[in-house]
Amino acid sequence: MELYYREMGEGQPLVILHGLFGFSDNWQTQAKKFSEYYRVILVDLRNHGHSPWSSDFSYPIMVEDLVNLFQKLELQQVILLGHSMGGKVAMHLAQKYPNYLAKLIVVDMGVKSYPMHHQHILEAFNRIDLNQLSARSEAEQILKQFIDSEGVRQFLLKNLYWKEKGKLSWRVNFPVLEAAMPEILSALPEEEVLITTLFIRGSLSNYILDEDISYIESYFPDSSVVSIENAGHWVHAEAPDDFVDCVLGFCLR
Repeated sequence: MELYYREMGEGQPLVILHGLFGFSDNWQTQAKKFSEYYRVILVDLRNHGHSPWSSDFSYPIMVEDLVNLFQKLELQQVILLGHSMGGKVAMHLAQKYPNYLAKLIVVDMGVKSYPMHHQHILEAFNRIDLNQLSARSEAEQILKQFIDSEGVRQFLLKNLYWKEKGKLSWRVNFPVLEAAMPEILSALPEEEVLITTLFIRGSLSNYILDEDISYIESYFPDSSVVSIENAGHWVHAEAPDDFVDCVLGFCLR
């Protein structure tokens, strides 16, 4: 599959992978800052954003999509940054194709399996009938019944767009993602990665707990874990300045 991507800047490639239900637009602010130092490539993973949809969805398949893009763009010595599900994709790629990577950055995602915790989001989307909507605000009212966080609602609503006059559509393939949720939440295969790696966690997030760190280090022996204060799972959006400083401090050293 040929993935949609956008790029800015020049120099060593820094490839950014969004998380579940996200797409490249979510990372433009950070990418502009990184592009002062790097050739930044923002990717939409399959079934997300502007990339094609497919009923085939797994970490190995997403890794092959990325390798195809790396080959197309002739990328070498890549700094690969992935958030949440994108972080898990990045770790899978590091295990199978380490020679492409110079450094790895994983944002608020561990190596363990996670319990199902997206039920309310999926239920909300299943309640939204796009054929009955005449305005985006109507979709937001439905989301409010299931999702308390204004920030999460706005993050999800970025996926809603006017496909044509009077016709709203999603940029994310919810039925396939819902079916693939066990795969999305699965643990990383047990295989050591020697690439220099930075794990960034939000201090208010529970995705990487203190007791997870030794487990992470058993997979990534050349790794460090940094906590960003007053940030939850969307670290890059909730503490943007601290996040950018943390990433650049790691990449430029």
